[in-house]
Amino acid sequence: MKKKEQHTNWLEDFNLSHPLVIAGPCSAETEEQVLKIAHELKNSDVSIFRAGIWKPRTRPGGFEGVGEIGLKWLQKAKAETGLPLAIEVANATHVKLALEYDIDVLWIGARTTVNPFAVQEIADALNGTNKIVLVKNPVNPDLSLWIGALERLANAHIKNIGAIHRGFSTYEKTKYRNNPEWQIAIDLQYKFPNLPLICDPSHITGKRNMIQEVSQQALDLNYDGLMIETHIDPDNAWSDAAQQVTPAVLKEIFTDLRVRKESDDADDFTKKMNKKRTQIDELDSKIVEILGKRMKIAGEIGLLKKEKNVAILQNKRWNEILGKMILEGEDKGLSEEFILKLFKAIHQESISHQEKIVNN
Repeated sequence: MKKKEQHTNWLEDFNLSHPLVIAGPCSAETEEQVLKIAHELKNSDVSIFRAGIWKPRTRPGGFEGVGEIGLKWLQKAKAETGLPLAIEVANATHVKLALEYDIDVLWIGARTTVNPFAVQEIADALNGTNKIVLVKNPVNPDLSLWIGALERLANAHIKNIGAIHRGFSTYEKTKYRNNPEWQIAIDLQYKFPNLPLICDPSHITGKRNMIQEVSQQALDLNYDGLMIETHIDPDNAWSDAAQQVTPAVLKEIFTDLRVRKESDDADDFTKKMNKKRTQIDELDSKIVEILGKRMKIAGEIGLLKKEKNVAILQNKRWNEILGKMILEGEDKGLSEEFILKLFKAIHQESISHQEKIVNN
């Protein structure tokens, strides 16, 4: 992988030449397992070593983590490899132990994010900390809950905050374990453009053979990093075996991933992009009648981006479109809510068309 053009906030402290990568086993199982994985990840693009210490299970009877003893194994892994450590915390007791064992990064899991009481308890326990604290999206597709959790941390004077996109649960069966619902993460980026955003393709896919594809989609959408579950013997892992990859496979994924540029200032590129964007603006005003033509032009933009290795998502452009269409909609008696829903759907369809072209 190559470096994304801009990093923000605490990401700058890592001084990376590539997107941030958090990797390690879903669960710490034994000291030998933890140490072996950490050593195999040491000389790679992995910046932070993760392992589950407490595992919230959907139903009782499953493996729920080794508990505090696993923190001792992680300390040893850090001493031997120099890799910073990351674990999930779900309550104040977890936070207290994480701080005692000097864990560098704490993340709040999807099941916890849905509970404002639990998030507030964690925020209070971490008040004023300089640790990095990441928040996974809630299990249900509720952007307000996700934002609320981040705001609770910010109100507790926690400065090093980030978000993890791990997809959303759905009753309907799809090819994903958790539907990505990319538009929700895009909306989060729109509201908080400087908030580091990390993708968790392991939980989105639930299948190791899809991790490469979803990781590339995340980088195409300007994500700042990836969290990928990694195990020395995935098939025999004590939890989430199907979605973990070996360290060797993880390194292959790194080799194949491409990071898109934010833009390209070349005159020819700029002229072509401006021309296409003018066409898009005209077509947006007549979207009901000429939606098919708009998608064709979106595909042509994808070809230009592919040629110049430019990121699919352009946040500034997306914000301009929304503002303009809301105003035009008001003049035509259309509600803001309707325009937002319509153009979010159009935007997602455009991204899908471009992803097929850019990654073909």
